[in-house]
Amino acid sequence: MRGFIALLSGTVFGFGLALSGMMNPTRVRGFLDLFGNWDPTLAFVMGGALVVMAVAWRVQKVMHRPVVCEEFSLPGTKLIDAKLIGGAALFGVGWGLAGLCPGPAVASLASNIGPAAIFVAAMIAGMALFRVTER
Repeated sequence: MRGFIALLSGTVFGFGLALSGMMNPTRVRGFLDLFGNWDPTLAFVMGGALVVMAVAWRVQKVMHRPVVCEEFSLPGTKLIDAKLIGGAALFGVGWGLAGLCPGPAVASLASNIGPAAIFVAAMIAGMALFRVTER
């Protein structure tokens, strides 16, 4: 059951990324180009995501446990530190240059394999480098 729900969730997420234009690097770069030919459409996508998550957090607070797990696995709150700021900056630079972030990049492997494969390979290399340097 958990595998089916994961597959269904991933499918809905990928469909939403495709429908919203988040898998289109040109549209993403247009959204990030505030002082040029700005494309505000992704602001509505982000606003919709905020509304959905606000509702999800409210529902989670009244649930005793998840539907298919024994307990919730929620991230802890951490202080803002240099690693967080550096990671956010690196993410932002990569998003601006490539027009992709991890979710849309993986989803793009099904439709636009060339640029997405380069991005995903670099992302995997970055994760491996982090694991090596973190030790």
